[in-house]
Amino acid sequence: MATLVKYSRKELNDRLRSIKERGDKIVVAGAGSGLSAKAIENGGADMLMVFNSGKYRMHGHGSLSGWLAFGNANDVALEMGESYVLPIVNEIPVICSCFAQDVTKVISYHLDEVMRRGFSGINNFPTMGMVDGQFREQLELTNLGFDKEVEMIRLANEKNIFSIVYVFNAQEARKMAEAGADCIVAHVGLTVGGMIGTSKSLTIEESADLTREIMNAGKEVRQDILWLAHGGPLASPEDFREFLKLLPEIDGFVGASSMERIPTEQAISKTVNEFKNIR
Repeated sequence: MATLVKYSRKELNDRLRSIKERGDKIVVAGAGSGLSAKAIENGGADMLMVFNSGKYRMHGHGSLSGWLAFGNANDVALEMGESYVLPIVNEIPVICSCFAQDVTKVISYHLDEVMRRGFSGINNFPTMGMVDGQFREQLELTNLGFDKEVEMIRLANEKNIFSIVYVFNAQEARKMAEAGADCIVAHVGLTVGGMIGTSKSLTIEESADLTREIMNAGKEVRQDILWLAHGGPLASPEDFREFLKLLPEIDGFVGASSMERIPTEQAISKTVNEFKNIR
C-alpha cells in the first residue's frame, strides 16, 4: 500500500519552482482512475489533479459532462480522489477540484475537509469560465458566476492552501492573481481529438496569443505566479512542442484528455486491432 505524502503550500511551490529553475517545464496531469494515477506518476508528472469530469471521461463521456447535473461535483471529486487516487500514488502531489458555486456546501468547511482528506491543494473546477452568452450573464447576475471561484481562491489563500486555477481571459487572470492563486492555467478550450473530444478549437498560434495575453495581465498584478497552458489544440506532446516555439516563457502544461483519455483510447484500440489481425 502506498504511503500518503501530503505537501504544504510552501513545499509544493518550492517543488514546482525548482523544476522551473533548472530549465524544465512543469507537467501536471488529470487522473480519473487509480490506474491512470499510477501510470501518470510512473511517467514522471510533477503534480496530479482530480476532477469530477475525470470520472465521466474514463466512462467514455466528454469532458463537458463535468459541468452537467450528473452528480455533486465536489462529492464526486473528493470520493474519487480519496478512494482511488490517494491510496495508489507514492510521492506525487494530488490536487482536488472544488466547485465554488455548490449551494449545498459551506465552501470554507469544504476546503478544510479536502485538506483533511490528504490533498495538497485545490483547483476551481467545474469553472464558469467555460460558460458564455446569456447563461453566463445570468449566472453572474445571480452570484453563481466566476467571481464565486475568485472568492474561493481568496479564501484558500487566507487558509494557506495551494491553488492552481483555470482562467479563460485577461480579466479573469487579474482577478485570480489578486486573489492569491499560486499557479494560473490559461484554459484555451476543450481538448480536440480522440473518440469523444471536440472537433473545434483555436489554432496553436491563436492559443499562444491568448495565453500570452492572459500571462501579461496577471503579471501586471504579481510576478511570482507560475503559468501553465491547457486544452484546445494542445492534444499531444508534439502540439505542446509547437506551442513552446511560440511561447517559450510558459512554465508548463496541464493535460487531462491529452494525458489520460486520448492515450487510453489509442493504446487499447491499437492493441485490440493487432490481436484481431493475427492470422
